[in-house]
Amino acid sequence: MIAVIRTGGKQYIVSPGSKITVEKLDKNEGDKVEFNEVLLREEKDGKLSLGTPYIEGAKVTGKVVENKRGEKKMIFKYKPKKRHKVKKGHAQNYTEVEIEKV
Repeated sequence: MIAVIRTGGKQYIVSPGSKITVEKLDKNEGDKVEFNEVLLREEKDGKLSLGTPYIEGAKVTGKVVENKRGEKKMIFKYKPKKRHKVKKGHAQNYTEVEIEKV
């Protein structure tokens, strides 16, 4: 059984037991998470349910495994002959969620 959910402005294909990395959620490790924005769901008999835009009453539940940071990306700006250099770094915060039930 699979589903397509939307969280953090992105869409994810999920199935029970899969782990996804989503934008930072305000949850602690071990907390339950519920995704109500289900766009598509596969039924047990193989049929697909498509939402307009979401499926009424459908939800996907999961458990927060870990809150972590992504890899650091370096931003370097340089303007020749002007003695202008700027070096900055950015690391995005993520939450890893294990899907329990579709």
